[in-house]
Amino acid sequence: MVPRVDLNADLGESFGVYRLGLDAEVLRHVTSANIACGFHAGDPMVMARTVAMAAENGVGIGAHPGHPDLQGFGRRSMELTPEEVKNLVIYQVGALTAFARAAGRPLQHVKAHGALYNMAARDLRLARAIAEGVKAAAPDSILLALAGSAMVRAAEEVGLKVAQEVFADRAYNADGTLVPRSRPDAMIHDPEIAIPRAVRMVTEGKVTAITGEEVPIRADSICVHGDNPEAIAFVARIRRALEEAGVEVVPLAQVVGG
Repeated sequence: MVPRVDLNADLGESFGVYRLGLDAEVLRHVTSANIACGFHAGDPMVMARTVAMAAENGVGIGAHPGHPDLQGFGRRSMELTPEEVKNLVIYQVGALTAFARAAGRPLQHVKAHGALYNMAARDLRLARAIAEGVKAAAPDSILLALAGSAMVRAAEEVGLKVAQEVFADRAYNADGTLVPRSRPDAMIHDPEIAIPRAVRMVTEGKVTAITGEEVPIRADSICVHGDNPEAIAFVARIRRALEEAGVEVVPLAQVVGG
């Protein structure tokens, strides 16, 4: 069976007159877009424009809900109850679903953003709140979750389709978690190292931890970034390397199916 993988990127992160990212360029290379829903970034005009561009490029449309933290870009931890998390997810997913519907496209998936994503990867209560919010707002969509995390378990418990996500440019701990960004060795900046790692995660289901151990991992989707010209070139190289290795690069719905 030919291996398949999705390439996803966080998009729609501009706000008002402030421009962030190279969305049009990224959309030429990825197969799924996680579109900010107005809480950590984005606004109605940006959401509509980004959804339209994704639709034009045949890219799967996803909601990217985050903490209500524009100033901190959703990267700061917040103490929210599970009920608050569930409802902020319903609110944001509902908004992005409406823009997708207006563009004549379904909402393919939901991926939590920033601190919300990282906290829920470890905290099953928060993970379940996110899963319940997605189930309520978009029950036919896919929850895109950190591979092997609490979010995968939560999605399975509430009956959501789930896809497991890996990162090409992040270092991993021996337990399969990401090395915190606060550490200087958290990011892999050399594409000659990052690209073969990404291919191996898909074709072999393994990644080498920062401590040297071989860690089993499931890669349904690879998260890539495209906020500068060098990053765009990196995304293009990853896609080319995957295809040369015999991997089909397709939207998330074609990987998970069901």
